[in-house]
Formats: sequence, C-alpha cells, structure tokens
Amino acid sequence: MNGNPRTDGPSQENQASEAATATAAPETSTEQQETQAQEAAPAVDPERERLEAELSTARRRVDQLARAYQELEKDREEFKQRLTRERERMMDVERGNVATVLLEAVDELDRCLSMSGGDVSSPLAQGVKMIRDGLLSKLQQSGIERLQVVGLPYNPNTAEATDMELTTNPDEDQKVVAEARAGYRLKDRIIRPARVKVAKYVAPAQA
Repeated sequence: MNGNPRTDGPSQENQASEAATATAAPETSTEQQETQAQEAAPAVDPERERLEAELSTARRRVDQLARAYQELEKDREEFKQRLTRERERMMDVERGNVATVLLEAVDELDRCLSMSGGDVSSPLAQGVKMIRDGLLSKLQQSGIERLQVVGLPYNPNTAEATDMELTTNPDEDQKVVAEARAGYRLKDRIIRPARVKVAKYVAPAQA
C-alpha cells in the first residue's frame, strides 16, 4: 500500500470547472439567440425607402391635381351657366324690343276699330280685328303677357298715371279705374307699362 492519492474519482478542481461551465452555458446560449435574431431580421433597404417616399409624394401630387381639376370643372360649369343666362337675357331684351314694335301696331289697329263707330260687322272692321287678334296671339305665344291693372291699387312699376278721377268712396282711393293703353310684360320684365286713370279720394263735402 503506497502513499499516492487516489485517482479513481473526479478531483475537486475538475468538479469546480464543470460547475462553472454549466453556469456559463445558458448565458452563451442567450447571446447566440440574440445574434441569430439580429441576423434573421431583414436589413433596411435604402432603395426601397426612397421608392416609398417617391410613391407617397406622387400620391399627394395626384390628389392635388385631382382637386385642381374638380375646381376647374366647377368654374367651367358656372361660366357656362352664366353665359347661358346672359344669352337668354339678351334674347329676351331683343324679343321685348320686337314685341314693343308689334304692340304699337296693335294700338294702331285698335284706334282703327274705335273710329269705325263700334260697327265691327263690316268686312273692313272684321279684317282689321282679325289682324289685331293674330298679332296678339303671336305675342302671347312668345311669352308676352298683358298686365291686369284695372281695379287694382296703382303700382308705378307697372303703370303710368296719365289721368285722375275724383271719388267719394275711400275704398277706391289710389285704384286704377280705367286703362288708356294696355301694358305688357315678358317673364318678369315690364316691356311696356300701362297708361291708366287713377282714382283719388276726396271727402263728400269737397267733391
């Protein structure tokens, strides 16, 4: 029996080394996982970022152009409507001028009929009346309307007061009692005001 130490079992130094290795193993494994995760993450592509920025800028530009086009279409439609209204107004003015000339002819025919002494049975009077009625019918078809003023309060916008009649009835004061010349309108425009006689109220003692 010799004095050499026994070597059949692990030494204390080997056991300590193995314990240290076992303790460090999890840390090494965690570092490896983080490294692998970083390697697995997609790398930032500068070219892709540039293209995405250009795409975003292009979309904003398209939106601006679309809004500008809509505004342009709106302005064009409004201008078109204004042009149409102005053209219609000018046509109404010209139509009114022509109607005024024809109405003067109707007045002449009315005077001819009044000079016949009320005898409308003669061929001449019937011919004149036929022409007069035909002209008035054409005017009405073009939108000319006769103003109704007799029996209504006097309105300086639709009639001219050329004569006055005294009345003791207060209800008739400032009302049109007779029409010397007919008035006409085209739509909402007076093309010829009527000439009328207007009643004026006076107290009975002053009548």
